[in-house]
Amino acid sequence: MSVDEHTIELAGSPAFYRTAPAPGTPALYVHGVPTSSDDWISFLERSGGIAPDLIGFGRSGKGGNLNYTIEGLTDFLERLLEHLGIDRVKLVVHDWGAAVGVAFAQRNPERIERVAVINGVPVFPAQDVRWHRLARLWGRPWIGELVMGATTRGALARTLRGSTVDPNAWTDARIASIWEQFDQGTQRAILRLYRSADERELARTGAALHRLEAPALIVWGEADPWLPVTVGETYAAVLPHSSIDRVKNAGHWPWLDSPEVVDRVASFLRDAA
Repeated sequence: MSVDEHTIELAGSPAFYRTAPAPGTPALYVHGVPTSSDDWISFLERSGGIAPDLIGFGRSGKGGNLNYTIEGLTDFLERLLEHLGIDRVKLVVHDWGAAVGVAFAQRNPERIERVAVINGVPVFPAQDVRWHRLARLWGRPWIGELVMGATTRGALARTLRGSTVDPNAWTDARIASIWEQFDQGTQRAILRLYRSADERELARTGAALHRLEAPALIVWGEADPWLPVTVGETYAAVLPHSSIDRVKNAGHWPWLDSPEVVDRVASFLRDAA
């Protein structure tokens, strides 16, 4: 299935997104940090749908005037879907995209046909979460700026490759693409997001998650070094119509270690027909 790229102006700022044709309700893919819609190309090729670069990431706008909180990123999703005339979606989220997707779903529960959460940040009180070293430092004023500005391509590569079971899952080309997009605008967006969303804010974001009636699939790479499978189990316990797939020998981006994850999500989305 062919994947098309688009750039439009949305609220005075560029918005980049990818699409691939699919019958029925489209899937909406929401990426995390520090990546972009590049994460979702294999999913789009398999199932179709729409995958935006959130503001502050990839090829979307990165202005200092933009709102990089969970609320601001959710506003961006709503504006994009309104512009595209899309009413209902099948939601697929990963990492920090889970917080944005959950916020969107709680605002618009009637617009969610299905939801798949893949190794998402916890939107509820959680133990044993081990944010990676860069993330812990990013959250600290002044120190975060210094560390962010001093981040090298090698340090970013080590962090990403440390998230997978197979370090070769992150190819040199993919690392180069992320590094190219990891400019001052993205660095600013990450700092603002992390500092606006502490554990209390994340818990507030997911406070009404138990009311979401859409069928849900939780996919969790069991070897995630940052978000243990207990977080996935909590998602499955809180969402009333959910099941969980634990993926052995897979890390934070489980489809990179286990490409069959793409097929599993595709099957779940197809079941909505």
